[in-house]
Amino acid sequence: MSTEVVTTLQRQAMKLLAERHESKEPILITEQGQPSAYWLDVADYELMVDRMKSLEGIAKGEQAIREGRTS
Repeated sequence: MSTEVVTTLQRQAMKLLAERHESKEPILITEQGQPSAYWLDVADYELMVDRMKSLEGIAKGEQAIREGRTS
C-alpha cells in the first residue's frame, strides 16, 4: 500500500486514479502527517463490505447461541 499526502491527491488525482485502475493497490491519504482516509478500488471496497456483512451475521449467530436463543 502506498501513502500520499492530501495535497498530492489534490494535485494529481487523475494520475493516481489511473494508477489505481492498473495496480488495484489502495492508497493511505494523510493530512498533517496523520492518516485521514483510504482510497480503494470500487470492487475491493464492495468485496470488503460484503465480507463485513457476512462476519456481522456470523457474530449475531454466535451471540444468539451464547444467549440460548436458538432452536
